[in-house]
Amino acid sequence: MWTSCTVKVHDCLASTSATLKRCLRLGVAMAKSKFEYVRDFEADDTCLPQCWVVVRLDGRNFHRFAEKHNFAKPNDSRALHLMNKCAQTVMEELEDIVIAYGQSDEYSFVFRRKSNWFKRRASKFMTHVASQFASSYVFYWKDYFEDQPLLYPPGFDGRVVLYPSNQTLKDYLSWRQADCHINNLYNTVFWALIQQSGLTPVQAKDRLQGTLAADKNEILFSEFKINYNNEPLMYRKGTVLIWQKVDEVMTKEVKLPAEMEGKKMAVTRTRTKPVLLHCDIIGDAFWKEHPEILYEDS
Repeated sequence: MWTSCTVKVHDCLASTSATLKRCLRLGVAMAKSKFEYVRDFEADDTCLPQCWVVVRLDGRNFHRFAEKHNFAKPNDSRALHLMNKCAQTVMEELEDIVIAYGQSDEYSFVFRRKSNWFKRRASKFMTHVASQFASSYVFYWKDYFEDQPLLYPPGFDGRVVLYPSNQTLKDYLSWRQADCHINNLYNTVFWALIQQSGLTPVQAKDRLQGTLAADKNEILFSEFKINYNNEPLMYRKGTVLIWQKVDEVMTKEVKLPAEMEGKKMAVTRTRTKPVLLHCDIIGDAFWKEHPEILYEDS
């Protein structure tokens, strides 16, 4: 009896194995169809190894977008906070990003040098960051623009740039922050001339043509009593996002063995999350304070 059962089980397994092998052979044959040759047209966009991968996003036609959605001039804190929220969301989804920097309608995301995400394909880096950022912008819009409906979807274009050394990466981020200062100083004076002195945009542009930073600061102080150094750091320096450990207080119900009902108690837990900073990144102080950004995987 037992011998008969053993033979039947063996025959059943053998039959199942043969069927599985036929299915696998069929699957392989289907996967390697005559149409698969079209994959040869895909370009190889693998990023060079041991380089910092930077994805920079820029708002597409955001001058028009800002006008249509009544952004405050020269800076709309709601729009900047929304951009920062989107950047935080991107970093939380793509944890290989070690630092991000944003100002106005742009954001740069730096992936660590040894990152092998998406097999280091540039198109994957860019499309994942752009799609996550753009969808977050729409998703969180009402949290920052309660009284302003979103009239049409925003767009962001992106690019991928590789930087071979720590110094070139630092120089890139310094360039973006210097650009933030130059643009914000100009816009602060430009809109003060329009909003407070009654100049037209053309007249304000002519007034500022050929002026240096010292000249713009003088106009702000002498004509509008504005000390540019007292303007919010987020406007002057932009926003830096880095990973830091943060203590979060949560309310949990704790039930002791001798008690029938639990008690609600405040519990503190530590987690690592993207933290917003508005500080100088051109000098050495920031990099000395946060050496893990450049050397965490050396």
